[in-house]
Amino acid sequence: MTIRLPGPGGALRAYEPRTEPLALTPGTPFTSRTVFSAAHVVADPYADVSPDSPAAVDWDATLAFRRHLWSHGLGVAEAMDTAQRGMGLDWAGAAELIRRSAAEAKSAGGRIACGVGTDQLAATEFGHPYGLAEIRAAYEEQLALVEESGAQAILMASRALAAVAKGPDDYLEVYGHLLRQASEPVILHWLGPMFDPALEGYWGATDLDAATRTFLDVIAAHPDKVDGIKVSLLDAEREIGIRRRLPEGVRCYTGDDFNYPELIAGDDRGYSHALLGIFDPLGPLAAEAVRVLDTGNTEGFRALLDPTVGLSRHLFRAPTRFYKTGVVFLAWLAGHQSHFTMVGGLQSARSLPHLATAYELADGLGLFPDPKLAEERMKTLLRVYGVEQ
Repeated sequence: MTIRLPGPGGALRAYEPRTEPLALTPGTPFTSRTVFSAAHVVADPYADVSPDSPAAVDWDATLAFRRHLWSHGLGVAEAMDTAQRGMGLDWAGAAELIRRSAAEAKSAGGRIACGVGTDQLAATEFGHPYGLAEIRAAYEEQLALVEESGAQAILMASRALAAVAKGPDDYLEVYGHLLRQASEPVILHWLGPMFDPALEGYWGATDLDAATRTFLDVIAAHPDKVDGIKVSLLDAEREIGIRRRLPEGVRCYTGDDFNYPELIAGDDRGYSHALLGIFDPLGPLAAEAVRVLDTGNTEGFRALLDPTVGLSRHLFRAPTRFYKTGVVFLAWLAGHQSHFTMVGGLQSARSLPHLATAYELADGLGLFPDPKLAEERMKTLLRVYGVEQ
């Protein structure tokens, strides 16, 4: 049955949905790559809250989605920006998410790493009334909670540090202090300003070459405390350059949602592991591709994963920070949640034509376990917008 979808110009176009999904089944953990999916949170659609209220989370659906990812062999990167950290999910909500997900990971036997940041420190209308000591203390509080939960820590980029740091030395001091305190090796996260404009000039420089030098200096000073780095700059050449300069034993986890197949596949001088927001909607397909790569079949891996890049680039197109809307939209169409509601009201952050294209691209890839359910839910959304079928 044909469905009418709106295009970027507003005109309707005909689309013939798939009738069968891809045949993808849960499987064992991977052997050639370490792969995390940064997972979204499911909002409680019945909570009487406003966009600036503390997040109301549907815990049952949120944890069920994590079990879905673990069942396919993926690790879960928890309380990251995909979970709307700093965009609807405050530190109190993130702390509860970390506790619950870490406990669920123990029960399910799943791998989990959790974000450590400084989002207790909120900016005020008068600026940022704190200094490096307060930033260190905020990081320490979150690091302690993650370590107590039994999860691996991901040291995320800090808006507070970006706002008050006077140069590279402040980053070296703060990160050096944290790495000395960490009980286990952590993952360092460099999130670019396309994901969060407040992180412009991170590592003490707007020049990326200078910022890269500081980033690598932090790692070189504490290689035994760094399991790996996650680079989210949407720049494959820069990631490869950083990857080749890492100390032996320090992994590179790609966070490049534009170029991930080639970065994970690698070259004769190395490869990237993965910690990706796009592996939330792509979970089962991504897992299948990595298992093919485990056999040494790079061409088969690329054949499965390359066709997904169009969807990923669409979801992560500028303004990239709103990619979460498409991720949650696809989770609803796939049947992982019963509604299309987001914390902070961010279901309204993308246009109907954007969502319609996301549906078409995801359906074409066979991502929906029940294509008919996805079609009916897409039609429901279209009717809400006044598009009759």
